[in-house]
Amino acid sequence: MTTMRRFAPALLLPLALLLTACGGSSAADDASGSSDKGGLSGVTLNVGDQKGGSEAILRAAGQLDGVPYRIKWSTFTSGPPLLEAVNAKAVDIGGVGNTPPVFAAGAHSKITVVGASHGSSAGEVIAVPKDSDLKSVAELKGRSVAVAQGSSAHFQLVASPAKAGLKLSDVKVSYLQPADALAAFSRGRVDAWAIWDPYTSQVLRKAGARVLTTGEGVVNGLGFQVAAPGALKDRNKVQAIGDYLTRLRRAQDWAHGHPEEWAKVWSKETGLPYEVALDAVKRSSGTRVAVAVDDAAIASEQKIADTFADLKLIPNHFAFKDFVDKRFNANLPASNAPAHSYGKASS
Repeated sequence: MTTMRRFAPALLLPLALLLTACGGSSAADDASGSSDKGGLSGVTLNVGDQKGGSEAILRAAGQLDGVPYRIKWSTFTSGPPLLEAVNAKAVDIGGVGNTPPVFAAGAHSKITVVGASHGSSAGEVIAVPKDSDLKSVAELKGRSVAVAQGSSAHFQLVASPAKAGLKLSDVKVSYLQPADALAAFSRGRVDAWAIWDPYTSQVLRKAGARVLTTGEGVVNGLGFQVAAPGALKDRNKVQAIGDYLTRLRRAQDWAHGHPEEWAKVWSKETGLPYEVALDAVKRSSGTRVAVAVDDAAIASEQKIADTFADLKLIPNHFAFKDFVDKRFNANLPASNAPAHSYGKASS
């Protein structure tokens, strides 16, 4: 098996320190011990990734050894541009958070959810400067909050204020990608920042921030592997995707049991200080396990889709189940995804 890498330079974050799980590139070496399983030696699986993401954890866990097909890695700053590449058939499969598939499906993109993982939502936070006068989410009314549009943090910024009795329109939303958001946050140009790990761990340790609220009990904690429908019509690519998902599950299990080792790899991969990487692993990354894309997961995502449709942040309502392929669910545990109810969203 030969792994190759391809970069999407226009999509990379401009700050080296922020080339983390939300963007960057991945190194790739030749893996040994490959065998031809069903003609897979002639298959190239185009995989979308984020810095310190799937390739890093697969390599750290030894799961890139003996892969019987080629993997070409493309690296993106976040989930939304990765799914644009899936829609454009430039990527066969890639991992994203819980909200990017909703925005992509709402835009009628050609995507299919084929795998899921579930972990703690403690790393999904709304952060404020340590000296901020904000003490509760309810106090965000009239204040400015930075968020990456279409990210999992975007739903957090809808759901947490709603739980506190606020409408999204009560908050001044600044749509900024992480690098720009960090600059705005550090310079006091926004009052708060809705983020995810490792940005959470980074700003808590390095940028003088504190947590206003976390996503626990609000964000469903799901992440997804999303494939191009065309790849799912190719028998050999389907076999490769199934193998890839199995290897990813094993790698996530390994990380769950080896947080310090995974943090060392993640630190080297992203350039983050080890203590920041370890915080993120313990808070978020190391808690993730593969689960089935089951009815509970679909219902939980449907709630997110309906919320954004009600807010007119996506064009219309749609059935999330129409963008799901359950054929890879075998032998995976239930998602246990929460079916939260926040009432009808308001703009």
